[in-house]
Amino acid sequence: MSEQQRHQDEFVQTAQHEVDAIMQKYDRESAFRTLTGYRGVILSVILILFSVLQLYSTWRIIPSTHMRPIHLGIVVMLSYLLYPARRSGKKDKLPWYDVVLALISIAVYLYQVIFFNQIAMQFGYTDLQIYIGLAGILLLLEACRRVVGLPIVIISLCFVAVGLFGRSMPGFLANRGFTVKQLVQYLFYTQEGIFGTPIGASSTFIFLFILFGSFLEKTGVGEFFIDLSNAICGHRRGGPAKVAVITSAFEGTVSGSSVANTVGSGSFTIPMMKRLGYKPEFAAAVEAAASTGGQIMPPVMGAAAFLMAESIGLPYGVIVRAAVIPALLYFAGIYIITDLEARKQGLVGMDRDKMPRLARVMLERGFLLLPLIAIITILALGFTPTMAALIGIVTAIVGSYLRTFAELIWLLVRGKKAYAMAANGEGVPQDVPLGRAMLTALKKTQGLHGMDYLKALESGARSILGVALACGTAGIIAGMITKTGIGLKMGTGLSAIANGNLLLLLLFTMLASILLGMGVPTTANYLITSTIMAPIVYRALTVSLPGVYETLAAVGPGYALLPAHLFTFYFGIIADITPPVALAAMAGAAIAKSDPLKTGLNASKLAIAAFLVPYIFVLNPQMLMLNARWYEVLQIVITSLVGMFGLGMALERYWKSKLNLIQVILSLVGGLLLVYPGTLTDVIGIVLVGAAVLWQRFQRQPAS
Repeated sequence: MSEQQRHQDEFVQTAQHEVDAIMQKYDRESAFRTLTGYRGVILSVILILFSVLQLYSTWRIIPSTHMRPIHLGIVVMLSYLLYPARRSGKKDKLPWYDVVLALISIAVYLYQVIFFNQIAMQFGYTDLQIYIGLAGILLLLEACRRVVGLPIVIISLCFVAVGLFGRSMPGFLANRGFTVKQLVQYLFYTQEGIFGTPIGASSTFIFLFILFGSFLEKTGVGEFFIDLSNAICGHRRGGPAKVAVITSAFEGTVSGSSVANTVGSGSFTIPMMKRLGYKPEFAAAVEAAASTGGQIMPPVMGAAAFLMAESIGLPYGVIVRAAVIPALLYFAGIYIITDLEARKQGLVGMDRDKMPRLARVMLERGFLLLPLIAIITILALGFTPTMAALIGIVTAIVGSYLRTFAELIWLLVRGKKAYAMAANGEGVPQDVPLGRAMLTALKKTQGLHGMDYLKALESGARSILGVALACGTAGIIAGMITKTGIGLKMGTGLSAIANGNLLLLLLFTMLASILLGMGVPTTANYLITSTIMAPIVYRALTVSLPGVYETLAAVGPGYALLPAHLFTFYFGIIADITPPVALAAMAGAAIAKSDPLKTGLNASKLAIAAFLVPYIFVLNPQMLMLNARWYEVLQIVITSLVGMFGLGMALERYWKSKLNLIQVILSLVGGLLLVYPGTLTDVIGIVLVGAAVLWQRFQRQPAS
């Protein structure tokens, strides 16, 4: 029996049927049909063939003018086959009208591929082509509504309305207006709309990274992350909460959904936290906040990192490097506050004897980290994301067999007796031939089996649906902003409202990004916030801080854009824990049986770093390791961590004992100054936080 199985016997977990119900309620992409019989077989075959086609396209390059419509056409078709019109619709039935819509969808999108030369050579578009294009747009929007949700569809329709009724629009929304025919031509038959950069990224390396995640999941990496976290800190003060933080950080390296992350690890960690004494609202908030942070955790960042690289034209490695320090500060903030809460409540850790041993976990399953190490290494060497994803998939497959390879080598080198002793009697009898002993070891192969490959291919194809639909719909938004020219006008309008005050403008864009990110998956979140709000932030920064951003622009194209994109993305992401929507917090509350609003408020407090750090790195991009020396980066990391400790003390009003008002003020101001990069602010911050800490120590001495 594995360590994970022993833990499950020791601690109560959320039942699997409850987990599935929560996922379907709060994660739209999990509410897909599960068909049986020949319908299920046909659907599985289509999904597997879709993955095979995507892999084939990396070997035999298909032109983007063909691959993008093929990719999106298959995605829209599968969306109608897999997702009912209503989330509450029957998951075991496939109505005839969804089959018809699926067939029309693939026909409409393949029309562009089949008649590409004719369309490219002709002058203007026929009425039939306009109807086909309009059908393609409408089918995309309905598919997106089913899979991703209504918010992004409403936003895209609002921008279409701005284009259609431009002459009647008030203020900065006014434009010369366009006909339906003009908009269909622009959005469906060019690469400036639906088939723009986002869908190009989805049809290439994003699909491969999602497929990589599916293969990695089949190797059992999720259980490994939980065991590894238990081994590291399960026995420490408030252990289950710290396990939740570290597990979510690990899972964030490959996960693309804060809700899925919350439910996946939360079904194990939340009951443990409650059992050890954490309040239900706090237990759910810890898991929700940590899981949401997984979406800003390199190297994947919920697939947003790849879109960001494509959108602003920076190497993927630069994006990942820039996101490291903010992500570490985010998780450090949550870890510190959970520790202080455990200290305040007098909570202890779990029984160390019942926790897995770190050395044993790493020895038995440490090889599961090899695919992540391989991806990071390949990207650091300057190879393309496509190459990194392919090597990651191969490494995940080969790595899953390493334990079996090791046992075979042990048999050959040390003999049957040593192998049997090492296996604690579970090896092979000592009186059988070596060949039979090796055959016995092979039969117990730990790696992927035949069905695992097919299920990974199927899961990868199904997981891309939400991403691709969001990319296609975001293309409508981006296309309309370009076509109508309202992007610049929106920035001018917000700047006028803020009266030229940079901090006030950043506050407005923060609130707008949170609003736009509510109820929206990670990929769609980035596409919406970066398209609408990031240009506004960028223009304001270049006007208010010309010296800083001119220097960044001189380093290379896209460097000056990155802080603005990360700023809006971060606030879009924390909408998952910000009331009133707060999907991740609600999912955690459903597991903990806690009040969703209180859970969301607790999660927002835990995620204090996410509300502060974006302001810091747009005002001082050194935190993103942009144009910064190594010792400057080291100083930022150390002082920011101390600052997060000061902020944690202030928020919990506790360290060695309860903080008085003056100690809270010292910790709060000192923490804020330390998080902001700068030598003078660091010195003052250390003095203030140090004073609060020494005061606390001195305060406790008489009682000891």
